[in-house]
Amino acid sequence: MATSSGEGTGALEKALDVLDAIGSAPEGLGQSELAERLALPRTTVYRLLATLVARGLVRRDPLRKVYCLGFRCFEMARQAYAMPDLVAAAAFELRALRDLTGETTYLAALDGREVISLERCDGAHSQRSAAVLGQRKPVHCTSQGKAILSAMPDAARDAIVRDAVLKPLTPLTITDRRRLQAELRITRSRGYAIDDEEIALGVRCVGAPVVDAAGQVRGAISVAGPAWRLTRARLELLGPEVAEAARRVGAQLQPQGAEAAAQSEASVSALPGPWAFHGAHPLWSADGQRLWWADVLAPSVRVWDGDQDRELATLEAPVVGLLRRGDVLVAVHEHGAFVVAADGSTTPLASWLKGAVLAVCNGEDDAIWAAVALPEAGTAIGLVREDGGLDVKWRIGEPVQCLRWRGDDRTLYAAAPGSGAILLMQAGAPTVRRLATVPRGSGRISGLAFDAAGGIWTALCDGWSVVRFSADGQLDRVVGLPVPCATDLVFGGPDGQQLYITTARQSVALDTLASAPLSGRLLALPV
Repeated sequence: MATSSGEGTGALEKALDVLDAIGSAPEGLGQSELAERLALPRTTVYRLLATLVARGLVRRDPLRKVYCLGFRCFEMARQAYAMPDLVAAAAFELRALRDLTGETTYLAALDGREVISLERCDGAHSQRSAAVLGQRKPVHCTSQGKAILSAMPDAARDAIVRDAVLKPLTPLTITDRRRLQAELRITRSRGYAIDDEEIALGVRCVGAPVVDAAGQVRGAISVAGPAWRLTRARLELLGPEVAEAARRVGAQLQPQGAEAAAQSEASVSALPGPWAFHGAHPLWSADGQRLWWADVLAPSVRVWDGDQDRELATLEAPVVGLLRRGDVLVAVHEHGAFVVAADGSTTPLASWLKGAVLAVCNGEDDAIWAAVALPEAGTAIGLVREDGGLDVKWRIGEPVQCLRWRGDDRTLYAAAPGSGAILLMQAGAPTVRRLATVPRGSGRISGLAFDAAGGIWTALCDGWSVVRFSADGQLDRVVGLPVPCATDLVFGGPDGQQLYITTARQSVALDTLASAPLSGRLLALPV
């Protein structure tokens, strides 16, 4: 429909020409230069510029009297490809790969049946790969595209390959669908893809997919350069490095969609029941019917049966931990250990550890691991013997707050709040390894739990969150909580996918308590 000036779509095309011209001139263009370059009357250019400036798409530099792209252009670009977390997560790895290889590194994402370049780190050489940001490339002939396809679910990948136009851009471009599928299977197996002069003669590239914690492919990173520097042999050496860098990028990303919703504070719920002064030591029952936990400071054992949370038994001293011994519950406090019956009655264990017990947990079969304070302020960790003694396996120089045994790899994990370290001790090995360290500013680590995928979770007391580390110690998930002091956590529920979180109320300041009324309650988070 024509405008009042009668220019109709012609005015739109001229405005777009103005934007293209300004966008291609990093230093900006003056009105006269624009009119000359576009062969338009100066009055037309003036009207177009006035409208574009008013809409924020163009801005005028009053000092140099030139026009540049406005911030609205950048806002629209970010909305079109809203991946700031991906770009931020990849920035360090792109620079590290650039420094390792001397070649240009790229970050790209899938858009339809093409990949689009989101970020670039220029290499050190004067002759180098120089694809521009925002450039689109076919998915079938780039290392980035093949890497992304290889990590996709089979049905989604097959649909793209089936509909893609396998246009030959060089004599080496793969144009046979069966050969492309075979190449993607190889790529999935080895973890990286190779572009062997398939999109441009004289240029080779190696790329790997970026996959988040939920298993969703989010993009790919790559290294590209002249074929005479990036030989096939060198690409094979660089492939594992690129794949490992892509894995580290993916570990930093929050899952999208439904998985992301499960990581938000809104997904955390408080279970019905009274608050505790200092909730701790959650223990899921072996029969999968109930959750035991303790109030450390008002010494008692609580039980959640799926409908209500109630007090099961009271004790005489602060609770150190809860254990399973066969079908019964054992509560450990500062002066001994007691069997807690279903009716709440308690019976002391005849033989139990002497000294200050810091933490306990179940091991293989009926074994019990314990950490006992040493006179020199360190900790002795070992197995509790039948006679109540401790068979010491390791000694460390700081107190521990929690022990957890993982039978899959026969490893004992410990949380040391003083240093913020998560420690691991392999059965039969004398050494103590540091898996990860949490800075004090993030909160004090408190409690440990393992998910089905091998991740290690811990609560951050005074940090308003729980976090997950991958098996190699990389922080890959943070879940905000509506309370400041999470104290411990355990997986349970019918499918084992419910994360139960104990919290404290006693240490929360009154003004903070007004903003965190759920402090002290037992929380649940679907993971």
